[in-house]
Amino acid sequence: MFRDRLNDTAAAIQAQFDTVLGTFDAVPVVRAMAHATNGGKRLRGFLVLESARLHGIDPNKAIWPATGIEALHAYSLVHDDLPCMDDDDLRRGEPTVHVKWDEATAVLAGDALQTLAFELATHPSAGNGDVCADLAQSLAKASGAQGMVLGQALDIAAETADAPLTLDQITALQRGKTGALIEWSATAGARMAQADLGPLQTYARALGLAFQIADDVLDITSDAATMGKATGKDADAGKATFVSLLGLDEAKRRADQLVTEACDALHVYHADGDVLRDAARFVVTRKS
Repeated sequence: MFRDRLNDTAAAIQAQFDTVLGTFDAVPVVRAMAHATNGGKRLRGFLVLESARLHGIDPNKAIWPATGIEALHAYSLVHDDLPCMDDDDLRRGEPTVHVKWDEATAVLAGDALQTLAFELATHPSAGNGDVCADLAQSLAKASGAQGMVLGQALDIAAETADAPLTLDQITALQRGKTGALIEWSATAGARMAQADLGPLQTYARALGLAFQIADDVLDITSDAATMGKATGKDADAGKATFVSLLGLDEAKRRADQLVTEACDALHVYHADGDVLRDAARFVVTRKS
């Protein structure tokens, strides 16, 4: 059931992007936006739609913030791939935006995707004014200098630090860089229903760390053809990761422990939470 829903989510979000971007002028920056939002697992959008389902929210409403978070995630990847940051040539098996076009187009496409994210997340179909204001404010906090951008800044600073980061420092870094948007996604449905965020926050915080540990494992054990992007860069640069600090086996064990914590947090939803439990298990068994 999880795989089917994940695939259905990916198709629905792609259709929404096609519809929305299809109303824009077909200039290079818009084509770059379409390129950047094509493909991927759509896990964040899936979390929005699934958390909405748990709270009885119509998927036709939830598709707007689900597509919005994927636009914001895409913007972060476009900028992350730039030469001034990670300097990557490959993303999802395709040339990165600055390679396919140029750096200026990549910067502008990322900027436009960031603003599009808020336009979509606060679409009138998503809810009343209070709901949309909450979605916008929480997304701004999760994506900015208290969340994802802070994590990215800490990651860049670590590259020139005198000593490798400690486990606590890496955990804090990744709670921002990866975890903040995952938490927003998993709690979006509760926000739309104006319900208690607690269980899904606990779930998402464990899920986000498990996701990053799994990424660190894949960076060591997988290859570019499978991942659709360069691998081994952190190790080559001597950066501290969960794997470098814990070792491969202990990192995997920690990820499994976090999955258990995530699944346990869903007990209030009983069997209705099974798809999100499967999503947590997928995070640590995925191949890319």
